[in-house]
Amino acid sequence: MIDFRSLSRSDLEIWAKDLGLPAFRGQQLFNWLWKPGFRDFSQMTDFPKALRAKAAQEGLLTNLKLVADQRSVDSTSKLAWRLPDGLVVESVVIPEQSHKTLCISSQVGCAMGCRFCHTARMGFRRHLIPSEIVGQVLAALEHIEEKEQLRNLVFMGMGEPLANYGNVLKAIYILTDDLGLNFSLRRMTISTCGLIPEILRLGQDTDIGLAISLNAPDDRTRDKIMPINRRYPLPQLIDACRNYRLSRRRRITFEYLLLAGVNDSIEQAISLAKLLKGIPSKINLIPYNESSNIPFKRPVHEQILAFQQVLKKANYTAILRKSKGQDISAACGQLYTEIEA
Repeated sequence: MIDFRSLSRSDLEIWAKDLGLPAFRGQQLFNWLWKPGFRDFSQMTDFPKALRAKAAQEGLLTNLKLVADQRSVDSTSKLAWRLPDGLVVESVVIPEQSHKTLCISSQVGCAMGCRFCHTARMGFRRHLIPSEIVGQVLAALEHIEEKEQLRNLVFMGMGEPLANYGNVLKAIYILTDDLGLNFSLRRMTISTCGLIPEILRLGQDTDIGLAISLNAPDDRTRDKIMPINRRYPLPQLIDACRNYRLSRRRRITFEYLLLAGVNDSIEQAISLAKLLKGIPSKINLIPYNESSNIPFKRPVHEQILAFQQVLKKANYTAILRKSKGQDISAACGQLYTEIEA
């Protein structure tokens, strides 16, 4: 059967035409698919009864089942969704001052092997398809209060988004369609550990925001904590960033997870400032959210501020990200591990 929620509006227009119907029937179906609460083809009151029956006969509606919702004292919410095949993925609702951000997953598990990451310890299970990626957003909208405040989407959950390029790109097209959930590309960001060919493709295919999970200013340090660096060394990654097609007023976000005694020295801050010189960028400094079974530590606050000050003096926008959800399983893969244990 056809997984309708994995199809774009143009795909559904073709489906309608293949049935001898006008294209607008495909548009109508697309619009229904992304209405919160839509569960059954019988709800499509603007479809003739025979066409509703035809849609039910040919297609299915992929829905995610909420199996866990952990709430933090800071209002961060960690959600776990059961997929149709029984596997579990995670999303995180992050409260900001005037809006909410949803962090979504692109894979079950991950093959990148970053040493500081819970998801990496799961190994790679499979890619998510578009209905499961966009489905996290739809399910979150159905679940959370103050839905209108959910404005930002970040592909920073479980998995490496660019390793699942085709499905993620299709999901972006579906998410931004004005007949569907109608999110703005200006409010969407995709984070990658550094898959260079896919980074360069992304800049040609869409204007989504790009974030690079950098975490080190030199190959020696990055090799130790991010195995992907041996495949795509830092000089090549930075060169790709310099050649990335950025639209007007866009900047690349460099994410830097601060690990005590590993990448948080003043010398490394100076090296980072030199490394990124000339790239339209901002730097997100993220103090490590400690976990009992991963041996890294969070730097002391004074060291974090000193690192940030070096970057500010070099005229970078260096934002210190406050850790959210420290009292719950807010690191990617933690909640999955608890559910599947």
